[in-house]
Amino acid sequence: MKTSPDEVLSHIESLSPCLYSQRILSTISMNLICGYKNQEMDRKLGKTFKEKLILKNVLVKEMIAEFLGTFMLIVLGCGSVAQAVLSRGVAGGIVTINVGFAVAVAMAVYVSGGVSGGHINPAVTFAMCLYGRMKWYKFPFYIGAQFLGAFIGAATLFGIYYDAIRCFAEGKLLVTGENATAQIFATYPVKYLTVANEFADQVVSSSFLLLVVFAIFDEKNWRVPKGLEPVVIGLLILVLSCSLGMNTGCAMNPARDLSPRLFTALAGWGFEVFTAGSHFWWIPVVGPFLGGAIGGFIYIYGIEIHHADPETEDKMEQVEEKHELSVIM
Repeated sequence: MKTSPDEVLSHIESLSPCLYSQRILSTISMNLICGYKNQEMDRKLGKTFKEKLILKNVLVKEMIAEFLGTFMLIVLGCGSVAQAVLSRGVAGGIVTINVGFAVAVAMAVYVSGGVSGGHINPAVTFAMCLYGRMKWYKFPFYIGAQFLGAFIGAATLFGIYYDAIRCFAEGKLLVTGENATAQIFATYPVKYLTVANEFADQVVSSSFLLLVVFAIFDEKNWRVPKGLEPVVIGLLILVLSCSLGMNTGCAMNPARDLSPRLFTALAGWGFEVFTAGSHFWWIPVVGPFLGGAIGGFIYIYGIEIHHADPETEDKMEQVEEKHELSVIM
């Protein structure tokens, strides 16, 4: 004769109510434990997947930030030039170019600043290393990321405006002349400029750039409120472009100029991009490094080292107070 499970349970319950209660409690406990383990397993699986995406190496994070920041700078900054050139002034001009580049720098610094400091410029990285703001071992990684970001940014911009560039001069990719489009990506000097004047232009403008950058982040000076540094840097780029940008376009950034220039050489403009302007290409590369070093030196030894220490200021105030009291008495 077959017995159903319910009849067995009823029999067990009649024999030992305590045993039956313990069995119920044990079943509930096991269900709770299994449910908890399943939830914990799901949580661990999710956490593991997230952890696989999170980078642990700080230097790699900084390189990605510099790459992305420089990439944005080229796409948005040179994009403002492309819009003005390819529309023959209808959709932009010198004002939109200057403003566009300044805002592009600010946005790029906002994206990368909290991770890498938002250098987006090898000359800035060089000056930071030279004056002890950053370790030298990071220098090649930073500038490698910056040059690569600028190159990919130029390629991206070329893809966005490919049809417009091809239609601009009947399919010709020109470096000089009224139908030139190479200046969308890199800077070129005006005809009257000598090599010495070109070099001085880049050194002086880059000196001002680094001098003010050092001032912006000086804790003992009138430091810019935290979070507004990119805005002030954008204003700095704007005033430099408006005041010192007529001769060569005020590059002040080796990555911003050399990488897009190399891209144009490979994309169809040819190696005339390196011979134009009496082989001008090396000046926006070397000039900003020298200018950045000079600007940092001027600020550190002209302003920064002369800040009084807080303890010294307190002692001076105490001495002055005692002197005043003695005079009154």
